[in-house]
Amino acid sequence: MLLSQTLVPTLRETPSDADVASHVLLLRAGCIRQLASGLYSWLPIGLCVLRKIEVIVREELARAGAQEILMPVVQPAELWLESGRWDVMGPEMMRMRDRNDRDYALAPTHEEVVSDLIRKAIVSYKQLPCNLYQINTKFRDEIRPRFGLLRAREFVMKDGYSFHLDDASFELTYQAMFDAYSRILNRIGLDFRAVDADPGTMGDGESHEFHVLAESGEDAIAFSPASSYAANVEKAEAVATGDLDKPALTLEKKPTPDVRTIDDVAQLFQVAAKQTIKTLVVKGTSSLVGLVLRGDHQLNEKKASRLPEVAQPFEFASEDEIRAALACGPGSIGPVNLHVPFYVDRSAAIVSDFICGANEDGFHFTGANWKRDATATRVVDIRNVVEGEPAADASGPLKFIRGIEVGHIFKLGTKYTAPMNVTIQDAKGVSRELIMGCYGLGISRLVAAAVEQCHDDEGIIWPEAIAPAMLHIVAINYSRSDAVRAAAHDLYDRCLDAHIDVFLDDRDERPGVKFADADLLGLPHRVIVGERNLAEGRLEYSYRRSELELVTPTQVLERLQS
Repeated sequence: MLLSQTLVPTLRETPSDADVASHVLLLRAGCIRQLASGLYSWLPIGLCVLRKIEVIVREELARAGAQEILMPVVQPAELWLESGRWDVMGPEMMRMRDRNDRDYALAPTHEEVVSDLIRKAIVSYKQLPCNLYQINTKFRDEIRPRFGLLRAREFVMKDGYSFHLDDASFELTYQAMFDAYSRILNRIGLDFRAVDADPGTMGDGESHEFHVLAESGEDAIAFSPASSYAANVEKAEAVATGDLDKPALTLEKKPTPDVRTIDDVAQLFQVAAKQTIKTLVVKGTSSLVGLVLRGDHQLNEKKASRLPEVAQPFEFASEDEIRAALACGPGSIGPVNLHVPFYVDRSAAIVSDFICGANEDGFHFTGANWKRDATATRVVDIRNVVEGEPAADASGPLKFIRGIEVGHIFKLGTKYTAPMNVTIQDAKGVSRELIMGCYGLGISRLVAAAVEQCHDDEGIIWPEAIAPAMLHIVAINYSRSDAVRAAAHDLYDRCLDAHIDVFLDDRDERPGVKFADADLLGLPHRVIVGERNLAEGRLEYSYRRSELELVTPTQVLERLQS
């Protein structure tokens, strides 16, 4: 690639609307350009990286036995109504109508479409299992697109789906896809972690996320350094340590005017927040529902939303709704004589002599105890884990790291095949609903995640497997020196003959501009062609910004080929 003939609009200044390193550097290096909020055009260098990731993905999925297809981006509403997700997906799904007034959506995902395809295309159990995938464009109308490609509205994604007659077959494919994703990220050269995860609106069963580790990651990951345990904080199991002590205090009702928060309560009674109990109230399927936690713990809404009596979508009750049902405000609620169903977090259920709201404005109970004063019949895990507390596998204390989610695989069971009647007759002639798996991998997000993990203050440092080229030839005084031009093109042609991707900076620019752009573009190998060293038959070579050394053109090729 000759840079004089390539669209590489590098920028010297940091774009004002770019917040994270990948957004800044992909813009400055001329890899992408923004069209509108959350919408990006891919320029030649950025597209080259995207395509190299796709090659790796296709190779590993073929190895795992997956077949590539391509499905429409525009999807009819009937399929989403059939699965029951037309309203569940909410405003993130871009809806539209055609000239015949029929409802459609821009694809946020393809579970419904592929289920419809399978029920029409699979006619015998002998065609199962079936593992399909595509690399296609998705659109999700993010409420606040940010961080460039990490949270865009339109993005390139690999989404895969498998269909099975039995659990044993499905488990084999699920593990094969888990292994394929691990190989893909290892081949790209990224530091990552696979973690237990919440399936969200996509599925009902077990799922795993794949996170590229980076300080800028939106997700917090809880892991045990002493074992393989790792989970998204949204999913990580919170363990309660200790036993319920016998009551040491009597229950007393005390006035607490203008006391509404846990901090207020702890300060008034001079106790630690962990000695208090808070009760949050949410909307339920038939009444309001209480969620009881220790005062110093935070509710995990993902966990709470899966409780059987909690309404979907998850929503906190308003103050008016609370007052109508309980005759007090939100800051005065407690589990003693609470007249709505409630769940108690595991850690809250082992606190003795606690302080809680008295279900009357301006009053709290002190010395409250379970069994004697309130009954914790529904003890569940509904809180976020805290760094340093025990891991769920008892391997030791948890640590937190941040990650960028680039992949998510789901065990869907029959969530889509049952309502959409995706069935097949087995060998005995019995009609069976197919078991389904879903496997997503963000291709465009992987580009950004790689930059987040692989960069310095000067620019990108691409992993070799996805670098837009292996070698960057910086020709000094290219337009004025016949010797430099000849040597640069000789090395360039030899690289092309050896099937090595190469950039040649043949522009009529100052050396400082060329060096700055070479740092921004971040190719693994760099050669500087200058008249002084050429006089001795030498070129200046460096690998990933290491110290420069003098080598011959043949030595450059040997290093690239090795």
